[in-house]
Amino acid sequence: MTDTDDGAGAPETAPDSILGEGPGIRILAQFVRDLSFENPRAPESLRGGAAQPQIDLGVEMNARGREDGFYEVDLKLSAKANRDDGAIFVVELMYGGVFQITGVSAEDMEPVLLIECPRYLFPFARRIIADVTSDGGYPPFLLDPIDFAGVYAARKAEQGGQVGHA
Repeated sequence: MTDTDDGAGAPETAPDSILGEGPGIRILAQFVRDLSFENPRAPESLRGGAAQPQIDLGVEMNARGREDGFYEVDLKLSAKANRDDGAIFVVELMYGGVFQITGVSAEDMEPVLLIECPRYLFPFARRIIADVTSDGGYPPFLLDPIDFAGVYAARKAEQGGQVGHA
């Protein structure tokens, strides 16, 4: 037994030449840009025994370059719960992030910004919506996972192959 450390328990690091290769996405900041929760019929709408509401969901993604070389990505989620007699609640969240993206070609940048970056933001936005609906007196509204690639493809098809916000 010796008192010297031979590095056996030290984590291995990649050589510097490997670290610079390949694409990289780094989240520099995340923030709530806008949050709205409307509970127009409370407290009557909070009574149990009523029919399950119909939920309408909306998803939008926007991205833009910044002067500092980083990118801002906004994920807008909206949910409206309705019954036959009117709106139960309406929640809208614009959740943003600032990203540093490296090793991505210009032609691949748009899908990275509008598919991959929203995937990073979604779990945090989902939690905010669950918290605000719970604070509004309802069970937490947990959004199902979103297929951002499918949303992007549908948006691209709708706009005739051009997405102008990236």
